[in-house]
Amino acid sequence: MSVSIERRASGTGDVVTITYDRQAKLNSLDSAGIAALCDAFKGLAGDQNMRAVVLTGAGSKSFVGGADVNELNALNPETGRAFITALHELFVLIRKLPVPVIARVNGFCLGAGMEMAAACDLRVASDNAVFGMPEVKVGIPSVIEAVLLPRLVGWGRANYLVLTAENIDAATAHDWGFLESQTSAEGLDAEVARIADAIASAGPLAVRSQKALVGEWEKLSVDDAIQAGIDSLSDAFKTDEPQRMMKPFFDRKRS
Repeated sequence: MSVSIERRASGTGDVVTITYDRQAKLNSLDSAGIAALCDAFKGLAGDQNMRAVVLTGAGSKSFVGGADVNELNALNPETGRAFITALHELFVLIRKLPVPVIARVNGFCLGAGMEMAAACDLRVASDNAVFGMPEVKVGIPSVIEAVLLPRLVGWGRANYLVLTAENIDAATAHDWGFLESQTSAEGLDAEVARIADAIASAGPLAVRSQKALVGEWEKLSVDDAIQAGIDSLSDAFKTDEPQRMMKPFFDRKRS
């Protein structure tokens, strides 16, 4: 098992790619893998030059094939609570990373893998991606970030996934709204790069503010969320970013 971090310059900073590699086990998540991914996200949290993160699984067969069944089989009530709490902490780190996280999905995206993708801000998948929540098939419920599924696909479709444990293909996941983009396996990297570069070309402080604001929208009433947005816009003008980002627009009008 390994977790690698690569970066490339884009826009006003860097796009960072985190790759989880446990291909012999379809990139399933065990305790060691969860800890390594947590360390990767913790290490990036303070990176001011980072503009977007791409999260993916190594190889062509799997994004994340779920939690490691061998480790699950050995759990008891106490160790089960510890395992699932650690997994939830990883997903919180993804959701709270200051910049957008894009899930690059190729192959299987099951159980904990689908929850990991749900915890990301955007999801892009190849045509060969397969999605599902198989937990009830092995005698446990889908928990933690499965709670995000109704927000993404609606209650009925979320119920279908967690109650039937049946898989859906990429076209269905896109039609249901789980995916923002679906493409060929050959075009996956280009599509992910296109989206990441669009983020990296925007105002970096504005993007960070926007991600934080979207997180607030999930918790606040409509009135409070609107007020939070007013505060965010006001705060933007405490920096010179709006003027700098608007200057090319005015320069074009003058020419």
